[in-house]
Amino acid sequence: MSHASSTLVPTPARTPRPAGERTARASGASPRAALGFAVGLFVLARLAGAAVLAGAAWAVGKQPLGLLGRSWDSLWYLGIAAHGYGRTLRFPPDLLYSDLAFFPLYPALVRAVSTLTPLEGAPAGLAVAWLAAGVAACGIYRCGELLYGRAVGTALVLLWGLLPHSVVLSMGYTEPLLTALAAWSLYAVLRGHWVRAGALAALAGLSRPNGFAVAAAVVAAAAWEVWRRRGRNVSHRLWTGAALAPLGWASYVLWVGHRKGDLLGGYFEVQRRWGSTFDFGRGSLHFVRHLLLRGDRLVFPMVLVIVAAAVVLYALLLLDRAPLPLLVHSGALLLIALGGSGFFESKPRFLLPAFPLLLPLARALVRTARARPWHATVVVGALAGLSFGYGAYLVVLADTPL
Repeated sequence: MSHASSTLVPTPARTPRPAGERTARASGASPRAALGFAVGLFVLARLAGAAVLAGAAWAVGKQPLGLLGRSWDSLWYLGIAAHGYGRTLRFPPDLLYSDLAFFPLYPALVRAVSTLTPLEGAPAGLAVAWLAAGVAACGIYRCGELLYGRAVGTALVLLWGLLPHSVVLSMGYTEPLLTALAAWSLYAVLRGHWVRAGALAALAGLSRPNGFAVAAAVVAAAAWEVWRRRGRNVSHRLWTGAALAPLGWASYVLWVGHRKGDLLGGYFEVQRRWGSTFDFGRGSLHFVRHLLLRGDRLVFPMVLVIVAAAVVLYALLLLDRAPLPLLVHSGALLLIALGGSGFFESKPRFLLPAFPLLLPLARALVRTARARPWHATVVVGALAGLSFGYGAYLVVLADTPL
């Protein structure tokens, strides 16, 4: 049986798309042009955000490229790219920040760019991140187009580029890389291309700690397909893809464990010494209680609103009966954000790769644009204003880790 014969998404021949969401193929736009338009909107959104950030940075005497390329975790990744692993910082009473907490794919790519091009350090890191963000936008569009047509694919990309924390997509961080690998892996799963999906999931697992969410999506989809077929007529490509998916994440975790002398627990001890553990949300609930009773800086209430919105969007995604791999991927990322203790301010960043959460909003935006174009324009304008203003505040003014 062909590996492409068992897709996990209804095709137009089986289940017609809703009339209001069909792809307007009669418009004359080619598939490549439609993709280019969607990615162009994303690039325009990020350039506008970067311009606002640059203006804010210059106003307070800071350099925008320095802020984008050498802020917070970017410095750790640049250190790994330049010198390899081995750096630690101690903070009382018992914090020990080790660069082993950072997965190797992004710094390896930065090192490769530095070796093969004149770019070095922060410019090389930004080049990798910006290119990855563009590849991610292409993959996100393809997923949205496959499920609901070109209009929803375009809206999905635009909404992803206008998230409150989308400024991270312009920085030397790993979220663009993880999202790119996740989007194309999920697209491959939806098309039934199991080996490609598994290989991309393995790379995603080498990019970030929460990259295992992509492997979970691939394995869950493969398990469902095996159960659906009752184990009969299952392609060897499915088994291969499912076996490949967790290898990247598991290999790095085991390597760190071997280096620390505790094969299974070494990596998690590194994370614990950073103050990051999974406690099923107990630490986050304590912090939320603090926010509600005493208030805090703008960043933390904003985080609370964003995470609450993500929970609502996931409920809508469930009600829409989205394909299983999208539910597992987004659910795993949401579970990590909700259940993890420490770095409360970073939770929206951890959710950036969970782009399927935006599908209900993208569909609603398309329906609004067709019925009341000006209403949709106002919504997009408001989202852009929030994204650009808040992004500039986060990077330029807020003394809070991203």
